[in-house]
Amino acid sequence: MLSDIALSRHSTLLEADALAVRLDIPSRFVHPYGRHMAKIDPALLREPKAERGKLILVSAITPTPFGEGKTVTTLGLSMGLNRRGASSIACVRQPSLGPVFGVKGGAAGGGHAQVVPMEAMNLHLTGDIHAVGAAHNLAAAALDARLYHERKLGDDFTAQTGLPRLNIGHILWPRVVDMNDRALRRVTLGLGDETAVERQGRFIITAASELMAILALASDLHDLRARIGRVRLAEAVDGSPITAEDLEVAGAMTALLKQAIAPTLMQTSEQTPVLVHAGPFANIAHGNSSVIADRIALRHADYVVTEAGFGTDMGLEKFFHIKARQSGLQPACVVLVATLRGIKANSGAFDFAPGQRPPAELTAPNQQLLELGMENLRWHIGNARRYGMPVVVALNRFPEDGDEELNWVMTQACLAGARSAALSEAFAKGGAGATTLADAVIEAAIQGSAPRWLYPSALPLRDKLTTLAERGYGASGVHLSDTAKAQLEMLSQQGLDHLSLCMAKTPLSISHDPALKGVPTGFVLPVEALVACTGAGFIYVLCGPVMTMPGLGSLPGYRHIDIDEHGDIIGLS
Repeated sequence: MLSDIALSRHSTLLEADALAVRLDIPSRFVHPYGRHMAKIDPALLREPKAERGKLILVSAITPTPFGEGKTVTTLGLSMGLNRRGASSIACVRQPSLGPVFGVKGGAAGGGHAQVVPMEAMNLHLTGDIHAVGAAHNLAAAALDARLYHERKLGDDFTAQTGLPRLNIGHILWPRVVDMNDRALRRVTLGLGDETAVERQGRFIITAASELMAILALASDLHDLRARIGRVRLAEAVDGSPITAEDLEVAGAMTALLKQAIAPTLMQTSEQTPVLVHAGPFANIAHGNSSVIADRIALRHADYVVTEAGFGTDMGLEKFFHIKARQSGLQPACVVLVATLRGIKANSGAFDFAPGQRPPAELTAPNQQLLELGMENLRWHIGNARRYGMPVVVALNRFPEDGDEELNWVMTQACLAGARSAALSEAFAKGGAGATTLADAVIEAAIQGSAPRWLYPSALPLRDKLTTLAERGYGASGVHLSDTAKAQLEMLSQQGLDHLSLCMAKTPLSISHDPALKGVPTGFVLPVEALVACTGAGFIYVLCGPVMTMPGLGSLPGYRHIDIDEHGDIIGLS
């Protein structure tokens, strides 16, 4: 089988305007970016057209270093639906350059189920992430400049500038860069410069910026502007919040994002339309592509297939409590992705490192490991059903997988409460390998669904934490650090109890501890800190060490990326 990038280059692509015509999108809303990609103007949503499509949410079991093929399934399912005569659009996040050059690699899918051209998808695309970085860092620069000038001028600041003193006491806003770089996790700013205030700072990866979460949640440009104005950048000496509106930088930040608010129209290797937009991290943000992309797609297709980051305890939970609550979007069913090797890896019998190849025990028949790991799949099925969703299990097949084990898992999945289970061979066969899955999804979506929440919006923050820990993860309770206790009280006093929680925890376990595999119980969920993301509309809850600035490994992916004698990119996957 050819490499992913070779398969991408062998694909026959439609011109972007022809793809838009197929979707019945008027040309005035289509802004081509080269021949095969286009920005779709969100003003399209002001046209009098109803949302006719059904939203299908793709999630997964607890992730392993070997990948469960969630994006492949999202794209393959959309292609399979089109082969069944039901128009479908996939909505996915934009990849960050950090993972592309690190261990994880690109996020365009793979094999015969990928977004093409895949090098454009993985390398910059239309520059949206860079726009988020510029807007974010503008606010950071404005903060340090204001801090410097207020300290320099002192009591004369207002007289000389006409601006009120903000009295910045503590800066909350870090700087960002779209690259894994551990050297930037802690930095000293203004060192040796008499025209700057020397202080300790940090960088996070751009996808972890609150602006990225805002871009994914905004309903239109004016909503984006209002949300940016509410972003808390710092605290004054008296502890009161200082927002982007207070700093008078919100308008300029929005101007930098004016083009980024438009989703990018691309296609799969079978010319199935794909809307690529935003890329919030799933561990410290909500891990879903944009509301705008979903809304556009729902007007122009029978089915819209979108994915949630990591497992159901992460991206799916946040889809419902953050994205669905704010937007009103309602999935018709959940597709839960699993593999034999992923189920066995969740048995708890192994300790894996990122980039490690699957050991022989995972790829060879092993009923004992399968039975141990099956508990994790059962939990995720039950968790998706807890939100009121019919569940279809998509079992991605690898060449070495045996029929006996595959059939056993599908039978057990249905006994655990899945409406159905189907094999997916989209990687090897494209849409033809996902038609059985498509049939199962069509049947499940007809059933209809009504989302249920684990907690009501009106519940106090402390009770939301307890509910999510105990009902959402299976914990026996919550332990708040002294810092978290003080922050929780302050946030409640500021009238923010109505906000949803955005739990920042490891994706490698249902719990907070990556070493606890399978279905851990009896653990106490530690909460170290809570931060108000008032622009995004949630409270960020830090549960243990969560990486917001990854580092490059000892064998990073960039080593294999180059250009050949024809100037074509090679080594990207």
